[in-house]
Amino acid sequence: MTTPYSTTTGRARFLLLGDSHAGAVGRAARAAGLPFAGGPTGSGRDFLGPFFDPRGADDITFRDAEAERLYRGFLDTLGTRALGWLTVPLVCTFGLSVHTVATAANWSVHRDTEGAYTPGFLTSALFGDLVRATARGALAFYDRAAALGLRTLALLPPQRVPGMADPQVFFAAQDVLHEELRARGVETVDLRAHVTSADGLQRPAFCEPDDTIHGSLAFGRLVVAALLDRGV
Repeated sequence: MTTPYSTTTGRARFLLLGDSHAGAVGRAARAAGLPFAGGPTGSGRDFLGPFFDPRGADDITFRDAEAERLYRGFLDTLGTRALGWLTVPLVCTFGLSVHTVATAANWSVHRDTEGAYTPGFLTSALFGDLVRATARGALAFYDRAAALGLRTLALLPPQRVPGMADPQVFFAAQDVLHEELRARGVETVDLRAHVTSADGLQRPAFCEPDDTIHGSLAFGRLVVAALLDRGV
């Protein structure tokens, strides 16, 4: 899922960086003829722990060679030499593959003998600290973007919880990350009210068929419409 989706017809409207969740957005933008640069640069788990280093005063370097190659290509498409020189909004999904954060096996230690969490655990300071520690690399990236003065829009993920993930942790961790992004001045694109059923899960019309994680092209179109509504 690391195929770049950059378009080059016309002046790019935004830089798209992220994991595989960026794929549906790139496809929808391309289908709509909306010029942009970027696309997926790796899988969700690649962007939770530390994944980049500062490069001078105005840029970053991805630690993974393929992600770095893709990133440099995206900057070339924009005619920009560094992230800090970006003149269009940054649209990003880093750190928001919440199903990975919510991997059930990682949270079993916090359940009691009957399999339940201690009352209040999922809203506790300890839980928040654990989520922030898990996604520390992504949060550091958003800190860097804020320090560079970029307009950054983060896309909340499709509301899909695969079998390996704990639904309670998914929704609670998403809330923690949402607040962390907002505290950093990141604009969040939150489509939950438009794409979910009463149970909080994504409706089939917005799910990629034969896939337990990703949003469909229809979901990507809603994201693109939300970006346009925000003047991107």
